[in-house]
Amino acid sequence: MNDYKICSRCVMDTSDAKIKFDKDGVCDHCLAFDKNILPIWNFGKGREKQLKEIVDKIKQSSKGKDFDCILGMSGGIDSSYLLYLVTKKLDLRPLVFHVDAGWNSQIAVNNIEKLVDGLGLDLYTEVIDWEEMKDLQRSFFKIGVPHVDTPQDHAFFATMYKFAANYNIKNIITGGNFSTECTRNPKDWMYYQSDSTQLKDIHNKFGQKPLKNFPLTSAVWHRLYLPFMRGIKLHRILDYMEYNKEEATKFLVNNYGYQEYPQKHFESRFTRFYESYWLPERFGFDTRRVQFSSLILTNQMSRDEAIEILKQPSYDKENIKHEFEYISSKLDMSVDELKDCMNMPLRTYKDFKSQDYIYKIGATVSRILSLEAGGKR
Repeated sequence: MNDYKICSRCVMDTSDAKIKFDKDGVCDHCLAFDKNILPIWNFGKGREKQLKEIVDKIKQSSKGKDFDCILGMSGGIDSSYLLYLVTKKLDLRPLVFHVDAGWNSQIAVNNIEKLVDGLGLDLYTEVIDWEEMKDLQRSFFKIGVPHVDTPQDHAFFATMYKFAANYNIKNIITGGNFSTECTRNPKDWMYYQSDSTQLKDIHNKFGQKPLKNFPLTSAVWHRLYLPFMRGIKLHRILDYMEYNKEEATKFLVNNYGYQEYPQKHFESRFTRFYESYWLPERFGFDTRRVQFSSLILTNQMSRDEAIEILKQPSYDKENIKHEFEYISSKLDMSVDELKDCMNMPLRTYKDFKSQDYIYKIGATVSRILSLEAGGKR
């Protein structure tokens, strides 16, 4: 590709079709980090007072209750280390909340069990209707969009928010953070997972089962109604303290027997296939560029190290045949059907109904009111 270009500072490149570069070859992902995130976040330094105020409010609002908050737990490093910090360092009493969408790796199951048992906590697991989940995921594959992981992520968001609303739990703690996620996936790679309008439109075209039990949410419901009308707040605790992924991983390995994953988000077998094979091989989107760029910007990885790793595919060439067999079998598809999906015409979120305009309005309002800092999307 003659017009190929890669950022001189991180590893984002023209696989992001909307990327822009300044005169020094620095991309707009890096510039957005410098302008919108770093001045507020400052690598988590100097935010102790803000963190104490948040923790005090959480404790005050939960007096007389069994739990101070619910903490979404995937088994990944961010949520696992957060669970330790919240319990041991902040003296909060979280209800550990896990959503089983049918794709947990055995490593994830073991890691969750080790952390919950090791910290003496209660675990609540919500199991998603597998037949409906399976039907939705087949629909996304057959429609040919990049974001086939939407049904799984949508279920996570919707279930946790509905649990909080039903049981009047005012505080949700999440492992989202700037330290490992300050660079965002371009919208063309991963469209908003909480857009129920798009999810239902795609399901209506290829789905065979009605969505009777599948949990649904919307941006208006969980971004406006719940926080402003019901007082349910979402807290990104890791943004208020210094957080280093490698150091956190070593700590959990040494103290709780935690087992590492080959790549971020690989606690889910489906996400592993989706991010390591579906996105890069069908669309040319390598999510490692986003993940590594975040680590480069937060001084946890060198650019040279990232470039060297990116020379190799993120999937295991020796194991990919088994991965196709596993994914297709779980979805009641043949291997050939799944492979056919790889070769169909490319489609994007723009080809289907969506609430994209609502997200754009919300992002604009959030920036104006300084409600949320974020990188380019």
